[in-house]
Amino acid sequence: MESASRVTALVGSYRKGGVVDRLVDEVLASARDAGAMTTKIYLIDRHIEFCTNCRTCTQEEGTAPGACVLEDDLRAILDEIRSSDGIVLASPMNFGTVTAVTKRFIERLLCTAYWPWGRPAPRARDSRRDKKVVLVASSAAPAILSRLTTGMIGLMKTAARLMGGRVIGVVFAGLSAQRRHQPLCPRAVRKARRLGRRLVKNQ
Repeated sequence: MESASRVTALVGSYRKGGVVDRLVDEVLASARDAGAMTTKIYLIDRHIEFCTNCRTCTQEEGTAPGACVLEDDLRAILDEIRSSDGIVLASPMNFGTVTAVTKRFIERLLCTAYWPWGRPAPRARDSRRDKKVVLVASSAAPAILSRLTTGMIGLMKTAARLMGGRVIGVVFAGLSAQRRHQPLCPRAVRKARRLGRRLVKNQ
């Protein structure tokens, strides 16, 4: 029997139950309806140290992420990602980009590069992009304005590539700070559920 697809969501929001978190829930629920097993990781609940840029993790060749000298939860998160077929990377916009905890995680993805001393630039350890990735974001400004005037989605797409993924879609909820308990836009929910299915189905 064919094993079920695995989808892992990495949520960089500081507010559980907020717009981004609920949109991630819609993606994951749709993926489960399509037969996937899902896991949601709140980055704020995990111990992720700041990268010190010592580059120890980049020195040895190999396709697996390099070993970091820091003792924290990053290795377990990377193992979860490597065992997944689909990834959801989610963050609200803070000061024009992803949240600090999301950025901290992205910086630690340096371990996916081979960059020995003396080499002018890093190269990817593994060039495969066999994981489907959905990006989920929100902003107080209209979504189109945020996407056109900031590099947030570009940064998230870079992170997706470093995790071995290719982005199949973006759910961006604009005007998400109009109320303390902001209702979800029905259009964003429909897109989230459509992309959840696409994470699992061959389409």
